[in-house]
Amino acid sequence: MNVTYADKPWLASYPPGVAADLPTDVYPSLVALLEEAFHKYAARDAAVCMDRRITFGEVDALSKSLAAWLQHRGLAPGSRVAIMMPNVLQYMVAIAAVLRAGYVVVNVNPLYTPRELEHQLKDSGAEAIIVLENFAKTLSEVIDRTQVQHVVLTSLGDLLGWWRGPVINFAVRHLKKMVPEFRLPLNDGRSVTRFNVALREGAVLALRPVKPHPDDPAFLQYTGGTTGLSKGATLLHRNVVANILQSEAWFKPMLSKVGDKPLTIVCALPLYHIFALTACYMLGARLGMMNLLIPNPRDIPGFISTLKSYRVNMFPAVNTLFNALANDPSFAGVDFSELVISNGGGMAVQQATAEKWQKITGCAIVEGYGLSETAPVATINRLDLPEFNGSIGLPVPGTEISIRNDEGLEVPLGDRGEICIRGPQVMAGYWNRPEETAQAIGADGFFKTGDIGVMDTKGFTRIVDRKKDMILVSGFNVYPTEIEQVVNLHPGVLECAAVGVPDPYSGEAVKLYVIKKDPTLAEEDLSNFCHAQFTGYKRPKYIEFRDDLPKTNVGKILRRELRH
Repeated sequence: MNVTYADKPWLASYPPGVAADLPTDVYPSLVALLEEAFHKYAARDAAVCMDRRITFGEVDALSKSLAAWLQHRGLAPGSRVAIMMPNVLQYMVAIAAVLRAGYVVVNVNPLYTPRELEHQLKDSGAEAIIVLENFAKTLSEVIDRTQVQHVVLTSLGDLLGWWRGPVINFAVRHLKKMVPEFRLPLNDGRSVTRFNVALREGAVLALRPVKPHPDDPAFLQYTGGTTGLSKGATLLHRNVVANILQSEAWFKPMLSKVGDKPLTIVCALPLYHIFALTACYMLGARLGMMNLLIPNPRDIPGFISTLKSYRVNMFPAVNTLFNALANDPSFAGVDFSELVISNGGGMAVQQATAEKWQKITGCAIVEGYGLSETAPVATINRLDLPEFNGSIGLPVPGTEISIRNDEGLEVPLGDRGEICIRGPQVMAGYWNRPEETAQAIGADGFFKTGDIGVMDTKGFTRIVDRKKDMILVSGFNVYPTEIEQVVNLHPGVLECAAVGVPDPYSGEAVKLYVIKKDPTLAEEDLSNFCHAQFTGYKRPKYIEFRDDLPKTNVGKILRRELRH
């Protein structure tokens, strides 16, 4: 008898104690789930950053104050509020505050260029933004062309004077010298308020309790899609609640082996990215775990020094971070005696990296798979496997995977096809883009990922290729159309094409092929132009000038030929 997708072959491979399905409507909203966690774990540390801690009870009180302050700005229910910060304690407060005020969180990469930031703020219609002052100069360059009316400006010295001690004070003074002065273009009604001032003012204001509906948007999580410009995956309260409960069901049995004491999760992935948002912030709150916030994971020596002060239990990361840490000689000096989960995602984990990591830590990397559109966890490997297996694992409870051909028909198990996902964590659609939503989500509810995979008879899936031209750099989506549209604006460029090429550090890197309009155009000129236009991971690492580019008979550039 042939095994089919309808038989859900992955269920026979489920680990003991994990149910095939679970109720995901236990909480009407993320607000209800978070408030329960804040009260249940009030005395526990919710996060630590640069040795300064914040408890769940403090997150509860401070987010209430900030939520009340936001409500009194006159924002209508469902308004979008952007958050533009690295991993600092204020992020823990800001996310909870925006949700508790009845608004929608728009997570923003703080390293965005003005062009990228302007697009996201305008597209989302954000009316307020909470931003670390180090990145406020970028905001000042575009705010006049957006709907933003309220700016909450924070610094490393905020949060009611918690940052104390000579080392921290020195760091704050040093960073302040590096912060460009923020001059906000003024218009009627636009305001700038310091984070601590908003907290003090909000503390004496009444918070109007909100009860979001399960189908209300909670996050606009921006992703590149297929058309070049980033677009917001609309994640409803029920989508994120479902994914938290699905992740809990998968991870909790392994985490329970540590005992009843509070657990620590490493949050080096940026909280504006969907992986950290769910796997660190949300799952951490659900299980009462402390997030070890790493504002700058690129500082590997500093990161390792921080790790030596803690015994961590869960370590989510992308391949590039696992690899950078494992290749530093001092990493072996970290105590990993209580590390029980190392979960990789965002990009393919390489076999060599996984082997090196396991040799040092004694904990195998468990690879999973997901997207911004799936909140993000769709599949994950069994946590009790003794070693890395190279697959993306099994669908999490309540989730279905279907491998389909270009006609939308399921291919036989073992054949290649597009990975399609159906489950309670799948987004409602792309923000204000009904046509693209209809292309991405079929009438049967399956989301088309654009990734090509193979499922075996035991239900394990492997990714073998990508249907779309997306480039995956250190877990971040880069879309060639966006790169090409911007580079083509350079007066010295006649034509260009961007493709992904293998890279030992980031999985893939952007390579740019260019036909010159100006014969004097140099690689350095174009590199400097890209540096001003793109955030780091989008910048072309390689530039090659050519006399022509391969094209179809109707003039479309053949990126696949350039890749090969």
